[in-house]
Order: sequence, then structure tokens, then C-alpha cells
Amino acid sequence: MWSPVDWPGFGDIALAALLFLCVTAFVAGAVDAIVGGGGLLQLPAMLLVNPGGAVVYSLATSKLVGLVGTSAAAVTFARRTPLDWRAVGQMAATTFPASVAGAAVASALPASALNVVVLCALVVVGLYTWRKPEFGVEEDRRFTGRGELLAMAAGGAAIGFWDGLGPPGTGSFLVFLLVGVVGYAFLRASAVAKVVNIAANLGALVFFVPAGKVLWGLGAVMAVCNLAGGILGASVAMRRGSAFVRKVFLAVVSGLIVSVVWKLSVA
Repeated sequence: MWSPVDWPGFGDIALAALLFLCVTAFVAGAVDAIVGGGGLLQLPAMLLVNPGGAVVYSLATSKLVGLVGTSAAAVTFARRTPLDWRAVGQMAATTFPASVAGAAVASALPASALNVVVLCALVVVGLYTWRKPEFGVEEDRRFTGRGELLAMAAGGAAIGFWDGLGPPGTGSFLVFLLVGVVGYAFLRASAVAKVVNIAANLGALVFFVPAGKVLWGLGAVMAVCNLAGGILGASVAMRRGSAFVRKVFLAVVSGLIVSVVWKLSVA
């Protein structure tokens, strides 16, 4: 139970640690499907176990796990929520190369600098959403036609680069951008975010896979759990609607703030 799992691609972790990561991946998949922020659970859990003995293995493998779970959630959303696939496609197209660039510089940028920026942004996002109960419950589209396409493309590039760097909260920032800037309701924003997150995860993996940083065995097992959680989370979000998603969003942002403050306090 406590001896290392001697299987290729598992990073020499114990069986108990593997079970812990599987449970975390399931819960993270459900949370991530509803509103983003599953990385708040999954990545810290992987860093605690530290498979492979280096942080980069946890970061790279979590991208593989997230790709599978996010894809399942995206399919579930797309079946029930009408999406403007032209706008979504353009946003994803700018997210992909930006995520590659972000992953390429991730190892060179000090985490402490990122944490301060993340904390400030999360506080602003959380307070704004909390003080406006109507925010994101109903759609209030701020652009039409080409304007919306450009806004989503620019936002996709910014979020993609941020996701490639690896800090927490990417999914939540993406949902907030779609609600606050574009004017989507939370439910539609979550649906679009899933599709865009696929591109972001793929972009990061374009860098990590050739570099040999993905633990394929561990990633495959966790991905199955994350996929199951993603399907469950998307189904709950569709059934409960934007008001419920908004509440989960506030809870996730609050959790992210606590997580980042803790990181800064022990740094």
C-alpha cells in the first residue's frame, strides 16, 4: 500500500498516493466542468505527491488529465447548449499557440511573481461578482458580429498564455472574461470555456510531450477519473443553470484566493 508502484509512467508513487490522486482527479473534473478551477485541487495534490521527483512532471501530466476531462465536459455541454462555433473556434485558435508560448517560458518565470498577480486578479474578480448578484445570471451581449469575434480572440490569446504558464485559476478567469467582457451568462460561458480549455491543454502538451515530461501511465488512470467527474459536473451545471454556476464560481474563486495567500505565506 505504501511501497512505490513499480509500473512504467507512474513516477514511482505509492499505491495509496495513486488512489488519492484518482479521487482528487474525479472531484477536480466535476468542479472544472461546472465553472473551472479544478486545478485548485488537482495540481496541488500532484505537487504534494510529487511523481517523477520534479514539479514539471506534475504540471505536464495534469495537462493531459485536464485535456481528457475537459473534452468530455465540452461534449456534454455542446449537446445541450447552443454555441456560436465560429466565435468559439476563433477563440480556441488564438488560445492554442499562446498556450505553447506560455508553456515554453513556464520554467524560467519565478512562481512568486505569478502568485502576486494571480492574488490581485482573484480578489478583484471575486469582489466584483459578489457585489453584483445579477452578474452573469442572464445574457447581456456587449458586442455584435466582428466585435465579439475580436474580443473573444484577444481574450483567448491572453488566457492561453496564462494557462501555459501553469498558475491556478485559468478556467475561472476564462469564465469571468466571457461573462464580464463578452456578456455571456455563466452557463454559456462555462460551455465555451470547456472548448477553449481543450486548445489550451493541447498547446501546453505540444511543448511538454516532446520534452518527455508527461507520465503517461499516471496520466491515463487519472484521466479516466477526471473524465467521469467532468461528465457529472457538466450534467449538474446544465440541470441547475447559471445562478447555480455563479455560486460555484464564487466558491472556487474564494478557494483560489486562500490557496494563493497560503503559497505566499510559506514562500
